[in-house]
Amino acid sequence: MLFWHLGASIAIARYTFRDEKMDLRFLALGALLPDIVDTPIGLAMWDSFQSVRLVAHSLLAAVAVMVLVLIRTRRGRPRRRWMAVAVGMLFHLFLDAMWDSQETLLWPFLGTVFSEQAYATAGAYVASVISDPLVWALEVVGVAYLLVLARRGNLGDSAARNTFVQTGVIEVPIPEG
Repeated sequence: MLFWHLGASIAIARYTFRDEKMDLRFLALGALLPDIVDTPIGLAMWDSFQSVRLVAHSLLAAVAVMVLVLIRTRRGRPRRRWMAVAVGMLFHLFLDAMWDSQETLLWPFLGTVFSEQAYATAGAYVASVISDPLVWALEVVGVAYLLVLARRGNLGDSAARNTFVQTGVIEVPIPEG
């Protein structure tokens, strides 16, 4: 799910951290990173893993990114930007309800096997995802939130769009409480 992870992660981050200057580009990268890494590997090696949720869907991956950011950056804007990647990864795990796949979420602490998905082939998995009404409904919610945010941020205007592309900041106030 692309737009669900993007929209929901941005919404959760904006209303949880209440940081109007958060670089949403880095947050979006983190929100998509587990699927960018694991899905191609899982589909290509379905016979071995029976899943598209592998290492990047583990807490260890998000914590490793967080520790790497802490080691490689100093306080300030670069650290805040890169920490948003780890936060986005954690939101992805939450939005995927990874607590239901503990072998993967807590990999490798519960063993080296990932939680298997209940499909005989990668094709059956893909067909299931494409035909799942819940997937489509969540994608619509994600697109709707992103469109509302873009409209409120006046991203139709080239100056606002350039600001967003250059800084990752969208000029939309976060309402109180």
